[in-house]
Amino acid sequence: MHELTEKQLKRRENRLRVKEEKLRREEEARQQALILKQKTDEKFMKQALLQAKKAKELGEVPIGCVIVHDGKVIGRGYNRRNTDKSTLSHAEITAIRKASKKLNDWRLEDCVLYVTLEPCQMCAGAIVQARVKEVVIGAMNPKAGCAGSILNLFTMKQFNHQVQTTYGVCEAECSRILKQFFAGLRKRLHETDGSGIYEKK
Repeated sequence: MHELTEKQLKRRENRLRVKEEKLRREEEARQQALILKQKTDEKFMKQALLQAKKAKELGEVPIGCVIVHDGKVIGRGYNRRNTDKSTLSHAEITAIRKASKKLNDWRLEDCVLYVTLEPCQMCAGAIVQARVKEVVIGAMNPKAGCAGSILNLFTMKQFNHQVQTTYGVCEAECSRILKQFFAGLRKRLHETDGSGIYEKK
């Protein structure tokens, strides 16, 4: 069996060191990119939470949404379904409409949509239709969510567009504002006769 010379062994060791160093740098770059994305996602989800608080102030289910393009918010929306007496007044639909107007294009291919609650079938469908690149979700919606809970419209190969999805960003805060809202609603209903009229003590 042919034995490697000392020179050949050193060359092999050098190649291995170069390869290991390259892999180490690539891993560091991936980790830094993940940290940067996490910070960016949290930053914009907090802006979506500010929109959700606007809905809460109106007595609406607190859901908020922002759409980001090139690092800037170009569309904002919050739930106004009862206020507007319109099924279409969901946070995502409003934000999509505003973002499309800002870009003067119905296609939002390079945009990221941040929403505090997993989108329903209507909003998930609109997101696919708008060609949104990525959706970042705060809390999941087990009873009506169509980004993984009931079904996932974002990954269906039957459509000509699939949407990247990130889950659980600021999840505790997004869940808390919803839980507080519904706890308050139940309390008010308990204190009334169910019609919104307070019972006499």
